[in-house]
Amino acid sequence: MDSKELAYLIDACRRGDEEEVRQFCYLFPKLIHEKDVKGFTPLIIAVYNNQEKTAELLLQNGADVNAQDRAGNTALMGASFKGYASVAATLLQKGADVNLRNYQGAPALTFAATFGQLSIAKMLLEKGAETQFQDVRGKSSLDHAIMQENEEMIALLQQYSSPTN
Repeated sequence: MDSKELAYLIDACRRGDEEEVRQFCYLFPKLIHEKDVKGFTPLIIAVYNNQEKTAELLLQNGADVNAQDRAGNTALMGASFKGYASVAATLLQKGADVNLRNYQGAPALTFAATFGQLSIAKMLLEKGAETQFQDVRGKSSLDHAIMQENEEMIALLQQYSSPTN
């Protein structure tokens, strides 16, 4: 596969050009699994650019919902960081692993907690996100919410962290 073809696909995913992505999926089905020089898959690029329909198309054509970039980040982590709740819901519906961690030890919940994405945090927790994971600095999602002084997030995470849950 030519890296030029991957660059065209990545650009189409960034722009949300569904027809062009559909053509790539048909002509070069293996290309959707490739990574660019930064380790981004077409799915990760589509999600980071809030291109939900393009992400759905890639997933329908077999894109790995849990693929990680060179930092270990997934599409779900990107949606959690950026606050794309609808995209996050699609990824979860397609089987995204809520407890997959990047190379710094942070799961999607840590991104949601750090950036105040309450609705996404709720979705992740309802899908079984682990609240006790610590990143390489020894900080949990709750710790990140506390550092941000986000009272609603703190309350939510404490509710799911209680021994009765």
